[in-house]
Amino acid sequence: MKLNRLTNRIWVYPYEEERDRPNLSYIRGDHWSLAVDAGHSAEHTGAFYTALEEAGLPLPKLTVLTHWHWDHTFGMHAVHGLCLANERTNRHLKHFRKRLEEEGTEFFFSMDGRIRREYADGRPVIVTPADLVFRDEILLDTGNCPIRVFQAEAPHTDDSTLIEVTEEKVLILGDSTGGAFPDWTMDPSLAEKLAATVGEVKPEICLTGHWAPLSPEVIIQDLLEGNG
Repeated sequence: MKLNRLTNRIWVYPYEEERDRPNLSYIRGDHWSLAVDAGHSAEHTGAFYTALEEAGLPLPKLTVLTHWHWDHTFGMHAVHGLCLANERTNRHLKHFRKRLEEEGTEFFFSMDGRIRREYADGRPVIVTPADLVFRDEILLDTGNCPIRVFQAEAPHTDDSTLIEVTEEKVLILGDSTGGAFPDWTMDPSLAEKLAATVGEVKPEICLTGHWAPLSPEVIIQDLLEGNG
């Protein structure tokens, strides 16, 4: 699978339904590069890095997590550089790691058949917390490329982080627009709050975790209609 170039500074390693692998984003500044989400496993992360190297792009120095769910974070132990998460995301990761230590992996594999496919052939499940933790909002600049990383209320989880690449007019939403796992119920009030946030940011392109890039108008309409 190859990288797709989204804008002058942003590339996307595309999602894959078979193993529930989300989009992994890459943002190149003049001084250093940043990735969004760490991947479902070390294998997923490695495939992403191979694609970066084939495109002649340096590996990221920082990886920002959109939320704690396994498909976005369980490749953290294999990332290049450091990982950044909000406080809630880090707490969820530590809790899930403890549960795996106490209960083993079967409950995790039974959550979704695609997880079993990702961890076929006895691949280990390794959960690590973030290296860096923020609260509310943090502003980064990778070199003439300002990036706003901020927490937002959203229907999918209680720890959603959004990434605004300001001058590229791109908003990376992770899975925040979806309903809550495992029954995918959509809280209308949280959907409305997220729709308002997208409207306030005014991006030209929105990227969710498991779909192609969309316009903000489509994202807002889907949220308000309860489709995620």
